[in-house]
Amino acid sequence: MGDDGPDRQATFGSDGSLETDTTPAATGENDFGEQKAENETDGGYSRYAVSSLLQKAVRRSDEEVAAWAAWELARSGYAWNLWDRLNLYVVEDLRAGSEVALTIERYEELATERWEPDEWRGRLCAVHGALAAARAQSTRESSNADAYFGAVAEERAAARERGEEPEYDFPGDELEPGGEYDVALDGHTGEGARLGRETRFFKTRGARVGPEGEDEQSARWQRIAMGLDDDVAYSAAELDRAVERVDPEDPWTEPDGENNSTGLGDGRDDSTTPDGESDDSAARNDAAGQSGSLSDFSE
Repeated sequence: MGDDGPDRQATFGSDGSLETDTTPAATGENDFGEQKAENETDGGYSRYAVSSLLQKAVRRSDEEVAAWAAWELARSGYAWNLWDRLNLYVVEDLRAGSEVALTIERYEELATERWEPDEWRGRLCAVHGALAAARAQSTRESSNADAYFGAVAEERAAARERGEEPEYDFPGDELEPGGEYDVALDGHTGEGARLGRETRFFKTRGARVGPEGEDEQSARWQRIAMGLDDDVAYSAAELDRAVERVDPEDPWTEPDGENNSTGLGDGRDDSTTPDGESDDSAARNDAAGQSGSLSDFSE
């Protein structure tokens, strides 16, 4: 199987030129008994126009038009074009995370590896693939993001050349200790390692999730594992902080209301709770009778 798909083959046109976009199944007569022109479908349409219509139908969630366009391409010998397009639409026109990507991949596999793509079962797969794409949530978010980030990159470079601040900057611009994205600079990075931000910083800041936060069972596991850690003594407040959900309105500010540029290293401390019990003991009491383990920081 080549890069162009299982059905794309090289043929020669009437003038002797090499045509790589037409398969043997795409030649012959159209529905009107006329010899098909290059890149013509059985219905007498340009395959380029039908392919474009398919994408616009997917983007606008028009199921009937999408289903017809896919059927027309498949029955006309352009199944390789159809499946290539549908897989492109998954990343260009559908919302990220959509399971339709796997659905389309399976339909393509059935149509091209188990059956013939232009036979009845292959055509059904084509229709199913198009309907699945048309029914998924449409968005141009990936294309818009690519264009946006690319334009900002050019603006940043031009502004530097002018010796000015850019009108627009990347969302992660403040990627420095004490900046908005301070929490990202944990021990997995050079800056974080130099600041001594190892397990304590990672567990109480870098590993927090949101906005839903950890569920009850996951939070329990995390508290027990941290409480039984022999290398780092976590206070009760740190255990609470570690499982506190990230604020959906302000995901980068930590619960103490600031971004910390200090080490928060792994040295054990002798802090005590108001009743005189050490924080280490309090954390371990929370885990009494339980079992757990803390994975290495190298995760």
